[in-house]
Amino acid sequence: MFNQLEEINSRPKPFEFYTASDLWTDEYTSNQMLSFHLNGDVDVSSRKLSFINKSADWIISQFDIREGKSVADFGCGPGLYAERLAKTNAAITGIDFSKNSIEYARNRARDQKLNINYVNQNYLEFNSDDRYDLIIMIFCDFCVLSPGQRKVLLEKFKTLLKPDGSILLDVYSLNAFNQTEESASYAINLENGFWSPEKYYEFLNTFKYDDVKVTLEKYTMVEKNRIRKIFNWLQHYDQESITNEFTASGLIIEKYLANVAGDEFDADGDEFAIVAKMRT
Repeated sequence: MFNQLEEINSRPKPFEFYTASDLWTDEYTSNQMLSFHLNGDVDVSSRKLSFINKSADWIISQFDIREGKSVADFGCGPGLYAERLAKTNAAITGIDFSKNSIEYARNRARDQKLNINYVNQNYLEFNSDDRYDLIIMIFCDFCVLSPGQRKVLLEKFKTLLKPDGSILLDVYSLNAFNQTEESASYAINLENGFWSPEKYYEFLNTFKYDDVKVTLEKYTMVEKNRIRKIFNWLQHYDQESITNEFTASGLIIEKYLANVAGDEFDADGDEFAIVAKMRT
């Protein structure tokens, strides 16, 4: 038992383990995530509905989304942004790991006769002959990826963008990193049974990596017949570090914003958004 507890509370190397597939392809957990996506009153899985509406309106105006334009939504979930953008008659592509979310989104698009191509795939593996006027990646999805994965993604973005196309994404700030504290907790059926319909014992460890500005929420769920581990990594940025990362991939950041609704950049915010283009 002592050795098991030692392992549960052990600190891995930054981005040593990647468990996105376990989170998004497990049938029960995926359904739980979908229910949070669709709850417009909470900032879990997706932001609140009021913010999404404001954000979508700003994106449509800022990037002139209309008939003849094309948008790729990386990590589209159940299509909350894709639907709103598609109502302009633009051609929308949504890519997401979760089969449940994509099936929900496809049904919604079919019922509303919206021009949306939904792809059920890990967006790190997505390829297309299409080229896009705008690529979006919202709710700080970029931050869950390792440095190598982010490099692959930025190279992919360059391939998929039209020459004058734009990238819009948001990231967690160093303010959010500084506010995070290391901790360890344990409970039965923690988070109201989020991880399993059966009884389980959950250990949650929060780690900080000061040298690389990364945090980790390490979840260990002990069920009757299995032990599950989920590693939720989050990279944090300031303007300089995100600029360096994009520049190294041949991209230029044109604008810093407080969020993907176009609010003015706030140096004290927990997150911020960027608009980037290919370097010419």
